Amino acid sequence: MIITTTSELSKHCAEWAKEPFITVDTEFLRDKTYWPVLCLIQVGWSNGAVAIDPLASGIDLAPFFEILQSPSVIKVFHAARQDLEIFYKLNGKIPAPLVDTQIAAMVCGFGEQASYETLVNSIAKQQLDKSLRFTDWSIRPLSEGHIKYALGDVIHLRIVYTELHKQAERTGRLEWMLEEMQNLTNPATYSIDPKMVWQRIRARSHKPKFLNYLRELCAWREIMAQKRDVPRSRIIKDDGILEIASYPPNALGDFSRYRQVYGLNEKEKSEIIELMQNAAKMPADQWPQVDQPKPLTQSQSALLELLKVLLRIKSDQNGVAAKIIATSDDLELLARGHDDQCSVLRGWRRKIYGEYALALRDGKLALGLDKKGLKLVDVS
Repeated sequence: MIITTTSELSKHCAEWAKEPFITVDTEFLRDKTYWPVLCLIQVGWSNGAVAIDPLASGIDLAPFFEILQSPSVIKVFHAARQDLEIFYKLNGKIPAPLVDTQIAAMVCGFGEQASYETLVNSIAKQQLDKSLRFTDWSIRPLSEGHIKYALGDVIHLRIVYTELHKQAERTGRLEWMLEEMQNLTNPATYSIDPKMVWQRIRARSHKPKFLNYLRELCAWREIMAQKRDVPRSRIIKDDGILEIASYPPNALGDFSRYRQVYGLNEKEKSEIIELMQNAAKMPADQWPQVDQPKPLTQSQSALLELLKVLLRIKSDQNGVAAKIIATSDDLELLARGHDDQCSVLRGWRRKIYGEYALALRDGKLALGLDKKGLKLVDVS
């Protein structure tokens, strides 16, 4: 079934408001636009599953947005970030409360970034139909086969979430699971500051003057892409941005020397020239700075390797994906003694790993080996 009118949507939303949770998925296109184009919303609940057609003439999604904000209804997604970005763009709010089953699966011991297919196979004992995964979901009308295919995801997701919730309760990890959802509900996760986009580009040089050019160029491209609603690469590709930042142009003729810059019109080239000239006039204290940490000492490097081994041990013992317990940055912070910046020393992570890491660093815990393999030895 597919909902195409506001009245139909309102009736279903009244029913969903009585549910403890609903499962949600979307189909969208983004290959030709900057902003994702929402083409279909799928919703599953205790009595079935339906699709909502956001492209239907005259439909108002306001009743559904209210459900997404209902505090009594948990919204369940898998790999939620792009779905949440869409709803945040359309409604200015992030669905809450919510659970991402990809993150929940890591907490429950299903490995790092468990795929939806893996969870459906292992928990729901079903094989996913992949036949229509590359469909252009903007084309209308959608066939019954397309709708049935799309609804399969939210139907299976109910089974996956129910089992993960049971496992989290049984193992005392429900609070851990909900704690991990906090980053997803932070609006900053989905807000793009054009002046910060330069940090996403891998640049070989960290010279402040170069980074200043890079920052201004990336901000200009971001704003242009948003205004035109086209992918960033349609304006200038990253390699082109790096070329211009390395050798800023002073005249239109200078653009002929760039190998990765093409398709710009004269107006755009003139804007870039003016942009680079203004960037050159900025005071040096306003240039971006990239702090280069000092190399680890020999003892810190040795400790880092031990912390990695400890992480593998505690990950296996607790059945929690190592990646969700601690990142490589966390371990390096521990090795350097920067405890106040280390997330692994807060919340549930401290209990299952952080305390052991501190004991290892302080010489109160050692790693040993017996016939069964690696083990922890209390030497306090």
